[in-house]
Amino acid sequence: MSGALIGGESAPCSKHSSAPVWCRVGFVVESACYEGDKAVIVVRASGRVGLCPSCGTVSRRFHSRYRRRATDLPLSGRVVELLVVARRFRCDAVLCGRQIFTERFADGILAPSARRTARLDSIVHHLGLALGGRPAAGFARRLMLPVSKDTLLRVVRRRSRSPVDALRVIGIDDWAWRRNHRYASIICNLERRRVVTLLPDREPATAQAWLAAHPTIAIVARDRGGGYGEAAAKALPHAVQVADRWHLMENASRAFLDAVRKSMRQIRTVIGATTIDPPADSSRAPPVRGLLAPRGDQCGHLGSVEERHTHQADRAPDWP
Repeated sequence: MSGALIGGESAPCSKHSSAPVWCRVGFVVESACYEGDKAVIVVRASGRVGLCPSCGTVSRRFHSRYRRRATDLPLSGRVVELLVVARRFRCDAVLCGRQIFTERFADGILAPSARRTARLDSIVHHLGLALGGRPAAGFARRLMLPVSKDTLLRVVRRRSRSPVDALRVIGIDDWAWRRNHRYASIICNLERRRVVTLLPDREPATAQAWLAAHPTIAIVARDRGGGYGEAAAKALPHAVQVADRWHLMENASRAFLDAVRKSMRQIRTVIGATTIDPPADSSRAPPVRGLLAPRGDQCGHLGSVEERHTHQADRAPDWP
């Protein structure tokens, strides 16, 4: 069927025909052919004008064409690939920042920059939800749907609805784009344990501007630094500032080590040892005195136990 003509350039599909959905809502089929186990269908938009996605101005000024590929539902056991001839238009609006734009199709048909039609993407999404990654990929292969396990999981994550609840408890801390060179700020929703946003730097003014735009925040968990505390106090004076769990453990461990370091002389006096942390090589370690040293009878007892186990090992029979 190579080169078989399905639709003419001047004869778009009828609204009440049994043609595919993408044909009934504004696509004109120019040609179709078989390439191995794949059916390639060349389509274009039936409209003559373009709508600017930025300002909504209708434009008739044609700029250029380009081709984009999109996968559709299989046809007679063959993978269907749509070769969409898309057009670029010029925007005539003076105040619009977009001078050239690409014509858009309905979201229910073909989304911008999509590699799959909307109905195929919906099936991929439901397969990912029902079976997961690898099992769904194997089942999709039987249905002639060329998707990988990573694509299935990516579609599920993309379609998952982000929570629309107002933020109440957040955590803010710095993180490194590149350690010792460039740092930024990360803000998390501690109730849902999800990242909310990444700020470009860790300046107090940047954090203050973001916090001021979210007045519903009641609790701010932060580190001991004064930058985030100052920003939270200015932007959210009603919010309660607390130290997060990691910094609490860090502060407690640091305070414990400081207390031990200050009391090291008293600790040595009590245990009767001049060295708390002996070297790794026990043969070169100095003899331990005081409470850590075993008494003479204990040494003799340990020696007799070791000698008894040695004699028992020598008397053990050799089993075949």
